Amino acid sequence: MSEAKKLFIKTYGCQMNVYDSERMAEAMGAEGYTLTDVVEDADMVLLNTCHIREKASEKLFSDLGRLRPLKDARPDLKIGVAGCVAQAEGAEIQRRMPLVDIVVGPQAYHRLPALARATGPQVDTDFPAEDKFDHLPERKALRGPTAFLTVQEGCDKFCAFCVVPYTRGAEVSRPVERILRETRDLVARGVREVTLLGQNVNGYHGAGADGDWTLGRLIRALAEVEGLERIRYTTSHPNDMDDDLIAAHGDVPQLMPYLHLPVQSGSDRILKAMNRKHTRDDYFRVIDRIRAARPDILFSSDFIVGFPGETEEDFDDTLDLVRRVGFGQSYSFKYSARPGTPAAEKTPVPAEVADSRLQRLQALILEQQRAGQEAMVGREVTVLYEKPGRQPGQMVGKSDHLHAVHVADATGRVGELARVRVTASLANSLSAVRIS
Repeated sequence: MSEAKKLFIKTYGCQMNVYDSERMAEAMGAEGYTLTDVVEDADMVLLNTCHIREKASEKLFSDLGRLRPLKDARPDLKIGVAGCVAQAEGAEIQRRMPLVDIVVGPQAYHRLPALARATGPQVDTDFPAEDKFDHLPERKALRGPTAFLTVQEGCDKFCAFCVVPYTRGAEVSRPVERILRETRDLVARGVREVTLLGQNVNGYHGAGADGDWTLGRLIRALAEVEGLERIRYTTSHPNDMDDDLIAAHGDVPQLMPYLHLPVQSGSDRILKAMNRKHTRDDYFRVIDRIRAARPDILFSSDFIVGFPGETEEDFDDTLDLVRRVGFGQSYSFKYSARPGTPAAEKTPVPAEVADSRLQRLQALILEQQRAGQEAMVGREVTVLYEKPGRQPGQMVGKSDHLHAVHVADATGRVGELARVRVTASLANSLSAVRIS
């Protein structure tokens, strides 16, 4: 029997890419590949790229440059580039880096095995008519206690700064029964928590037996899956928080009290320039309605500072929004232009101004995060153990509110839900002791 071929995958960026990398690994597993963490041992190297963050292309080309000696030493080594940078810049990748054998977009990765078998350079960045999930093998690997599950892809919002509509395409939702079947399979393999993924996940409109379902209805059906203890979802748009989904936060115990709801800016003028199609007051109203349904919910958000045309007054509006909402954590970035997006044609805010604003915003966000964590000290929470901790007799997992928690528990097991008491707030996590 011939030795199994080895596959090395580097995943950049979002949680959707983590899920996509898992599925590509499973597809290549059917071709005889096993995963390796050592790039030098690989028969195939796959870089699954993200186009959202700053200098995404430069990072890719830097990594490809580091692979050149491996390719020179072993010409039969297959090198593939997948994901959103592949979708956006496939021709440029092959022009600048002839060592790349395969370029495959995020909607075509179900065809990766065929591309790997082919000879010569291969590029597949089409938006195929068939559903890629129909052509992927079943998820057979043993699982940890948590898993990502893509339910929706693409986006129709066309925010002025965002490449997702161009790299992931129009919004498409997976059929209800396929999601339920995959969830039951994950639970049978040890999963106790699923995070539903989509570029605009709360715009879900998947086909059910009696018509299209909303995300709220899907969550209620998932809550009926025996053995599934926790449900989360990300990433959402404020305009798609409908009544049923908001009500689910109060009605469904399995739906965790944590919601990532990006706002991007607190300035109505900048929100309009971003083509967000909501105002700051719209955002406040949505937050209030969700809190009315689930008073203990913790919010996180995304912010872009230094968007073209942003004034100091606009930025002050963002700081005011952060203070008024009170976030458990948030992600903030300095604006960086994405070729092909409307905002890329506008004059950017000077870098030193954007840097200063980002530092001020991040200081406020960190202050809120630390205050939120300090407020947890002394409280009892439930933690899903994900792995042993670094210290003897320690387990690490996530609370209902997605805090990382280090628990003193010498008998704890991965996949166990434990009741703990928080004893201390650390830099980015909590310490606790088990009580039951």
